[in-house]
Amino acid sequence: MTYNKPLPKINSDVKPFWNGCKNHELRFQKCRSCGHIRWPASIICPKCYKKETEWVIAGGHGTIYTYSVYHTAYHTGFINEIPYVVAIVELDEGPHLLTNIIDCNHQEIKCGMDVTVVWDDVTPEITLPKFKPCR
Repeated sequence: MTYNKPLPKINSDVKPFWNGCKNHELRFQKCRSCGHIRWPASIICPKCYKKETEWVIAGGHGTIYTYSVYHTAYHTGFINEIPYVVAIVELDEGPHLLTNIIDCNHQEIKCGMDVTVVWDDVTPEITLPKFKPCR
């Protein structure tokens, strides 16, 4: 089956993140000077303004920071998934990630809910990180 939803645009700044996703790992930039872990990737640390960074693997656990339940498909690829949940997940390591919450009743979702990453291999090149409630 062909994936018919929008796909991320991958450039050199975010390629390590998406390569990690393909390997079912959440990778984020970490400042070697102050230790701040960030997303999206950037050339300097937004906390201490240093340029020295490395990519680290996050644990894949976090909490729902905010969310919205979509009852309308604003893209034809989502018609068969209504209602679906778009959320910002705050990972234990600090970064916030825009994602989907899956494998649960959307009426049970709450801000602050514990979630864990699950992987959606949508194409041979792209794997999307999504989240489901911890049970």
